[in-house]
Formats: sequence, C-alpha cells, structure tokens
Amino acid sequence: MSQTNSNLDPEEAELLDAFERGQLKRPFNRQKDLEKHRAYAKSTFKKDKRINVRISERDFNQIQKIASEEGMPYQTLVSSILHKYVEGRFIDKKSVQQ
Repeated sequence: MSQTNSNLDPEEAELLDAFERGQLKRPFNRQKDLEKHRAYAKSTFKKDKRINVRISERDFNQIQKIASEEGMPYQTLVSSILHKYVEGRFIDKKSVQQ
C-alpha cells in the first residue's frame, strides 16, 4: 500500500493504492454521475434545520476557543462535530491515546 500520505483513513488509502495500480476506471456516463453526486453533496450540506441546545458556560467558552484556533465560527465547529458523530466518524483522540 502507498505511503504517500499517512493522514489518510483506511478507505482513502485503499482508493489511493488502487489508483496507483491503475485499477480505477472512469464511469460509463461521467457527466450523469457528476450531476448525481453534486446533487447528493448539495443535499448533504444543506443546513435547513435549527436546534437550540443548552450547554454550560465552561463548555461554550471552550468551543469558542477551539473554533477561534481553527479559524471558524463556533456554530460551524458544532455542526461539524455533530455531522461527524452521526456519520460514525467522530473520534475522541483522548480515549484513543490511552
């Protein structure tokens, strides 16, 4: 398997390896597939629902601090965390390190 980028998750590394071996093929109807996937992406990232959540001031301040360090609004950070969680991709780095 390729060691080009150690920051890849297993699925990404597998895709890169297949690409480097020349095993990936273009779709039969590329334009139709592109349009379909653009529609999927648009609906996935459409933010059309609001929620109200009460959290402690301490947690809120920490979220704002982290968002500032990442250069993004705190609402975007919270939305990203929730999205990763529901997609099963949220990883608690502290528990992984122990």
